[in-house]
Amino acid sequence: MTASLAEPNLPKTKRGQQTRAAILDAAERVIGAEGFSAASIAGITREAGIAQGTFYIYFESKEQVFRELVLEMGRLTRENLAAAVSGTNSRLEAERAGLLAFLNFVRGRPSLYSIVEEARFVDLEAYRAYFGAFAQAYAQNLDAASAKGQLRPGNTEIRAWALMGMAKTLGERFALWDPDSDLEGIVDDVLDMIEHGLAP
Repeated sequence: MTASLAEPNLPKTKRGQQTRAAILDAAERVIGAEGFSAASIAGITREAGIAQGTFYIYFESKEQVFRELVLEMGRLTRENLAAAVSGTNSRLEAERAGLLAFLNFVRGRPSLYSIVEEARFVDLEAYRAYFGAFAQAYAQNLDAASAKGQLRPGNTEIRAWALMGMAKTLGERFALWDPDSDLEGIVDDVLDMIEHGLAP
């Protein structure tokens, strides 16, 4: 069974939603740059340009903001991947489009990616729920592709975690550590390995 995180209750007014979003944006920058332990609510509200008391209208603690940033990373990543694979005609095409979209997303939102990585030590439940939800959906997509004859039969849970692990480390190595790397070429090499394996 996969753990899940409850979606937050959003403010009813547009102004409230905008203020809440501004706090989350500021928290992403501050926590992403300083780390969870060093970041402070005062620093987040200063970055957001709001009074410190306003923070507590929307969030109970720094821990709650952190958890919701993990939720935000999951939501945004799912939206990006869904859009990227929507026009593909096979599972291998979807793998290529999805991996490229993920690497570009990591490159564009490095602070948010770092926050998810830090969740392993700050909020293990959120970390496990984040990856568990992805793995469950990924395995379902692989099952569907296998049923259509697009993939060899196999353990789709193991395959999902293996492919996710590969994407995660590729994101760190090439999207974060080497911002000038050719992501298109990297994805082509990865898909060649996925399609043909390592055997000669």
